[in-house]
This record gives sequence, structure tokens and C-alpha cells, in this order.
Amino acid sequence: MSSRIIRAQDCPPQPWKNGMGRTREIAVFPPGADIASFLWRVSVAEVDSAAPFSTFPGVDRHIALLEGAGFTMTLDGGSSEHRLHEPFMPFAFPGEASVDVALANGPTRDFNLMLRRGKARGRVDVWRAGVRHPLDGVSLVYVARGEVETPDGLLRAGDAWLYPPPVGETMFWQGDTVALAVFIELAKV
Repeated sequence: MSSRIIRAQDCPPQPWKNGMGRTREIAVFPPGADIASFLWRVSVAEVDSAAPFSTFPGVDRHIALLEGAGFTMTLDGGSSEHRLHEPFMPFAFPGEASVDVALANGPTRDFNLMLRRGKARGRVDVWRAGVRHPLDGVSLVYVARGEVETPDGLLRAGDAWLYPPPVGETMFWQGDTVALAVFIELAKV
């Protein structure tokens, strides 16, 4: 098996920065970086209660609902609100925002991309079955639902493929599989 495949079961839960929830780190750059030194980070959070999100000053965040009925995010004491209720639809917000959460109906799991502002930028695209998806520029593919066969092995829901093969390769699958493709560009020094 390739070292580019990250299995869900190999990502142990760890406390949120504020200690009020759990997350599973999927990938971080540079490898081994901690919360204060990462340039980018991909994780899956488990939201079991109405606990506020951790703040990350200077970090751009992207979140997408994976499982559960979702929640409403109230940013900066009510200055704006976002309903994260539709699975797999990314929402971007600043990491320094104060975010309170009201669960819609029980626990959820969500996908997170964090990018150190000024050092990295990126996005999360939703990839569905029946379409050829070019791997050009992709840093990570996360299988949100279903299975995907790759040259490095089979990915099941919760697994990720880090740094897929370069230019010219595509991904294609049938059925109801959904993947989240992460595109990251590091700032030129």
C-alpha cells in the first residue's frame, strides 16, 4: 500500500484547541507541524454539543458537513449566521471569528481545511460520480461517501489520498460516491 493513502482508522481523535470537542487530523503541512506552525491542515471534527469553535487568528477556514443534520454557525456574536445543513457543501470563514454552534438534531461530523493566511491559499471542491475529475493541482482527495479505486489502492469513506499522481491523471467512478478535493497553493517566498 502507498504511503499516500491515509486510512480513517489511522487518525486518532485529539481534543480541539479549546478542548471542547474532538478532531482527527488527516494531513498537515509541513509534516509534523503543530497548531501554531502549520501552513495547511485537513481534519475531520466531531461536533457533539453546542460548544464554540476554537479560534485560529490568521487562518482561513473551510468547513463541509459530512454526517448528521448539521448546525447553525453564529459568527462574531451575531454579525452573521450560516446554516451548515447540506452535506458536502463547503463554507469559508475567517479563523479569528468567534463561532457559536447550535446543533440541528444531534451530533455531526465535518470536514475542515485550514490555511495560514498569506502563506497558503486553497479551496475544497465537491466531486461526484459520473464525471472525470482531473488531478492537476490537487493536494488531497477525501472520500466523504462510497469508495474510489486509485492506482495506490482502494479508498473507503473516511480515507484520503495525499498528493495524488501529477498532471494528466483523472479520477472517475460510478454510483453515489462523493469526494472532497483539496487544492492548496503555497505562497512563493
